[in-house]
Amino acid sequence: MTKKYKKHVTKKESAMAVLKNWTVSIFLAGLMLLGLQCYSTSAENLKFVQLSDVHYYTGSNNTTYKMIGESPKLLDDAIEQINTTPDVSFVMFTGDLIDKPFEKELSAFLPHTQKLNAPWYFAFGNHDTMMGGYLTPSVYMQLINKYNKNYKFEKSYYSFIPQKGFKVIVLDTIIRDRLTSNGRLGDEQLKWLDNELKNSKKDIVLIFMHVPVVEPYVSPNHRLIDADKMENILAKYKNPIGIFQGHYHGAKITQKGNILYVSCPALVSYPNAFRIVTVTNYRNKVVFNIENKETGLKNIQKLAKLLVFGTSVYTGTENDQNAVITIKK
Repeated sequence: MTKKYKKHVTKKESAMAVLKNWTVSIFLAGLMLLGLQCYSTSAENLKFVQLSDVHYYTGSNNTTYKMIGESPKLLDDAIEQINTTPDVSFVMFTGDLIDKPFEKELSAFLPHTQKLNAPWYFAFGNHDTMMGGYLTPSVYMQLINKYNKNYKFEKSYYSFIPQKGFKVIVLDTIIRDRLTSNGRLGDEQLKWLDNELKNSKKDIVLIFMHVPVVEPYVSPNHRLIDADKMENILAKYKNPIGIFQGHYHGAKITQKGNILYVSCPALVSYPNAFRIVTVTNYRNKVVFNIENKETGLKNIQKLAKLLVFGTSVYTGTENDQNAVITIKK
C-alpha cells in the first residue's frame, strides 16, 4: 500500500503566500479603481459664448433703455473678455447684431468680429432684417461671408456639428411680411427642425434663436406665435436639449425635463452682459455650467441702469444669472 505524504508548510512559507495574495489583490483593486476613475472622468466638454442684442449703431445717441451710442465700446469689451477665455469652441450671436437694418451699419459691425479668436455664427434678429429694409437675408448673409469664412450656409436657418456628440441648430424666428416684434418659425422650418432632431437622438442638441420659445417674462408683442408647435416637436425627443434665446433683453433659466431654456441679457442694455456656457457630457448625464459675464465698462452700465424701470426684469434672479444644471440621460 502506497503512503501519501502531506507536504509540510512552514510558517514562513505560509506568511509569504498570504503576502503574495494580498499584493495581487491590492494591485488588481488599484487597476479597477484607476479604470473606474478614467471611465468616470472621461467626459467631453464643449464651451461656447452667447452674445445677444448687441444693437450695434454708428450714431452717438442712446435711446430709452438701450445704450446704442456706446454699442461699439461694449462689443469690443466683450470680445476682449472672450479672447482671454480659454477653450472657447465658438461664439453665437442670437440676433439683433445691428440696431437698424442698413448695409452701412452691418459693414461697421463686421470688422469688430475679426478680432474674435474663436469662430462665430449668428441667428437673425428682428432689427437685422425687416419688411421694407434693404438688408434681406440673402444680402445680409453675403456681407457676413466676406468677413466670416466659417459661415457657408445658404439658408437663414442651419445646423452644424461643433464636435462629436454635439449638434448645433440655428433657427430664424423673424417675420418679414409685416412690421412686428413677434416671431414665427413657419411650417417649413418646423418640419426641418423635426428632421434635424430625428437625426440627432444620440447627441446633445444646442438650439439658438432670437425670439424665445419660452418667454423669460410675459410680453404678447414679442412672443413666438407658433411656440406651441415647436414645443410639441421638442416633446418627441428625450436627449438633452439646450435652447438659447435673446430678444427680451432679460436673463432667465428654465428647465423642463430634458430641455433647458436659457434667455440671455442684452449687451446693449442693463446689465450689459453675455453668457459663457460649458456643456459637459458624462456617461449618464449632461451638465450645463452657465456663467453671466458683465462688460467691464462700469460707467456705461451705471447709466444703463438709470434708463430701465425695473432692473430685476432684466437681470433675473441670482439663479437666472449663474447656474449649474444637470440633465440625466
